[in-house]
Amino acid sequence: LRYVHETLRADKDIVLAAVGKDWHALETAEKHLFDDKGFMLEAVKRSGAALHFASWALRADKEVVREAVKQKGDVLRFASEDLRGDKDVVLEAVRNMGDSLEYA
Repeated sequence: LRYVHETLRADKDIVLAAVGKDWHALETAEKHLFDDKGFMLEAVKRSGAALHFASWALRADKEVVREAVKQKGDVLRFASEDLRGDKDVVLEAVRNMGDSLEYA
């Protein structure tokens, strides 16, 4: 996304396609997307590591965080403090990656 026109960096379909190949594509995406629950939910389904870019509000959203830890358990470290203590979320993270318990 670094080399595409700025309008395309705000295009949800373009950004999600890029995230499917490499979650680092979010580094150059338009920041307003990080507050968009629908967008971030799709992003974390493609790469749990996308949670790193989610807004603080979405890092506290159980649905978004659960989807992220299903993909990559250790992204639990990016979740809100409350969700790092939520049994359902932690269990999902540990199922994916046992070591993620250290972030609970």
